[in-house]
Amino acid sequence: MRIAVTGREGQVAQSLKERCGGRADVEIVLVGRPDLDLATPASIAPALEAARPDLVVSSAAYTAVDKAEDEPALAHAVNGAGAGAVAAAAHALGVPVIHLSTDYVFDGSKDGAYVETDPTGPIGVYGASKLAGEHAVAAANPRHAILRTAWVYSPFGNNFVRTMLRVAASRDELTVVADQHGNPTSALDIADAVLHIAPRLVSGQDDVFGIFHLAGSGTTNWSGFARRIFEASRANGGPSARVKDIPASDYPTKARRPANSRLSTAKFTQTFGWTAPDWQDSTDAVVARLLAAPQPPQGG
Repeated sequence: MRIAVTGREGQVAQSLKERCGGRADVEIVLVGRPDLDLATPASIAPALEAARPDLVVSSAAYTAVDKAEDEPALAHAVNGAGAGAVAAAAHALGVPVIHLSTDYVFDGSKDGAYVETDPTGPIGVYGASKLAGEHAVAAANPRHAILRTAWVYSPFGNNFVRTMLRVAASRDELTVVADQHGNPTSALDIADAVLHIAPRLVSGQDDVFGIFHLAGSGTTNWSGFARRIFEASRANGGPSARVKDIPASDYPTKARRPANSRLSTAKFTQTFGWTAPDWQDSTDAVVARLLAAPQPPQGG
């Protein structure tokens, strides 16, 4: 099976590349700029056609949440029209598409975990652009699996885990938001899930298409996430810091964040028979790996 993955340097792309290293049954083809640029729709179909995929994983995105407030046209061009063009190119090749979306399509006002049928209502440009992408993907390719995920981290690129470890190396105490809740999700777990469902999507033997929530098992807030990172770091001889809880109002950002990003993954488990590990276990594993062999930040 050949899987083309957009977003060559992104966390999910790099995680898929690693997970398939040495496997004879799956080949990962990473496709990115300048060959494929979501802001340049004409580049998309030729790049994917050259990859000759059996499945396309659409993981490239505009992810600068705050900057998107100042660049709404670009965010929508990439996350909306660009995502739709990827799905359309996959459809033209006769292959399914897995599209990664986000918890930010919700407004965060629900009391409890969001399910796939809950009304969407993004409160920022980034979330709105990703929701536009969901609609574009569904319209362009009926063989789609849209995977909404949240709070993604990994040994690759820039993310919350790496930031906490870096800052703790020079500070004894950090203030971290405590009134936003969600599911920390390892990109390595996302890669495992993608590889688990890929054969069923490609086979076309049953109807397993639609929107699914895919996130780490269990929930926490940002300060709880930080505390777990530092616990794991201390256990591995790494840096740690005291965490002081603050409300989001004390940490103003240009873009509003949902207060509740918790996602129910019951539909994904029921459909595909796969559940992500507990977020704490996955966090521990990534922290231990980063401390054992630190890697420079990557773009994408």
